[in-house]
Amino acid sequence: METTIAAAPLGKRGRKSSVILTDRLCEKRVTERTKIYDRKCPGLYVSITTAGPATFSFKFTDRTTGKQRTGWLGVYNPETFTVEDARSKVYGLKGMGGAALGETFRDQKAKAAQNGKTVAEIIEERIDWMKTPVRKPDGEMRPRLEAWENTASQLRRLLGARLGKKLAREVTKNDIATLSNDIVAGAFGKPSVSNARHMRKAASSLFNWAAEAGRDYVSASPCINLPKLDPEHPRTRVLSEDEIRVFWHGLDDDVLLASWDRRTRLALKFELVTMLRSSELLGARRDELADLDGDNPRFDVPLKRVKKRRVIQQPLSDLAVEIVKEALRGSNKQFVFASPLGDQPLHRKAMADALRGDKRKGKVRTRGICALLGLKPFTPHDLRRTAATLAGDLGFDDAWIAKCLDHAPSKKSEVVVPTVTGKVYNHSKRMKEKRAVLDGLAAELRRIVGAPAPGIDPEKHQPRLAA
Repeated sequence: METTIAAAPLGKRGRKSSVILTDRLCEKRVTERTKIYDRKCPGLYVSITTAGPATFSFKFTDRTTGKQRTGWLGVYNPETFTVEDARSKVYGLKGMGGAALGETFRDQKAKAAQNGKTVAEIIEERIDWMKTPVRKPDGEMRPRLEAWENTASQLRRLLGARLGKKLAREVTKNDIATLSNDIVAGAFGKPSVSNARHMRKAASSLFNWAAEAGRDYVSASPCINLPKLDPEHPRTRVLSEDEIRVFWHGLDDDVLLASWDRRTRLALKFELVTMLRSSELLGARRDELADLDGDNPRFDVPLKRVKKRRVIQQPLSDLAVEIVKEALRGSNKQFVFASPLGDQPLHRKAMADALRGDKRKGKVRTRGICALLGLKPFTPHDLRRTAATLAGDLGFDDAWIAKCLDHAPSKKSEVVVPTVTGKVYNHSKRMKEKRAVLDGLAAELRRIVGAPAPGIDPEKHQPRLAA
């Protein structure tokens, strides 16, 4: 990783000179990892990351080997380990003499190896295990945990930044609880109960895995009996009819929304019309579409793109078919919502980025669709919620709507359905029910946006509302 040296004030030494470290410098926010060397105590420097706390290290030359080495000193803490504390520690180390100093750090490294692996080491080993390709039920070789990148991010950015240097077997329940509280308080950026919850889940899986027979890096997981986190409030954003109308017609404005690719805008329409998740629809291929010109058009989503890892057969309404045909028009690419960069699907965050805008280092580079259309911000997932709400208002059964959302309903007509029934015995896709819901949704959207059905005289046609 590149090292950044803080520039000295004008008139001082060159740009590679150091500065006098202060506690304030250790607390500053950075956009990339930054190293600042201390002019007052040569060899001492602080490393500041974008997500974790600042850490002190000491660079010196090992007289025995003649090589430059770095020794880790500790994590900055305004109450227990400040810049002055780090300087005092370095002065003490220097007083030992060159040979003794090198021997001290070699002994620390050997002792750490003897006592066991550090948290950072088992994190990397766990990540390698998660991303190892294995054969899946559909026969494809894919990573053992397909969402490993998100878990790896939680482990490295949060757990590793705070406890990475600590021996795994020495991590306590209090360490995890303190880290969790700091995440909630905003020590790692924006305060977030959700991030704390995800960190706990990732850490719990890590330490349970580390305690398994054959590894025995820890005797037991420290992620037990932790204090309960405050409940997260579920999002309830649902677009009103006026917002739907503005959004739908706004997506067709090629002048106002010239900054955003047409297929990205069509994908947003498709999510509202089909109730599918972004990850399920963005990778849509031509060979996953069936009977587009027939009476029963549908979209088959392979299990590798489905959250619950089960194949989805989603009926397509006439409105959904129109969107698909427009996306395919003039394209010989295999992907329906192909990226402008080539024959590949749009990036998984393309729809979310289009709605909220493109930001770099806190500055807006391209205004988002919500801002351009004057709409209160919302996410692609809010379109699924909006569609489900419209279907509910039309009187459709919650169990039918749940099928369209690929949720597992627990009740139907106030009767609890045993879980085993849905998992083992009932493999019906309930295509009739799903098609009724999605066709009714399409008719309602046509009414809202004022668009006539294909081949129908708008002056004579009155959309039929589903019952």
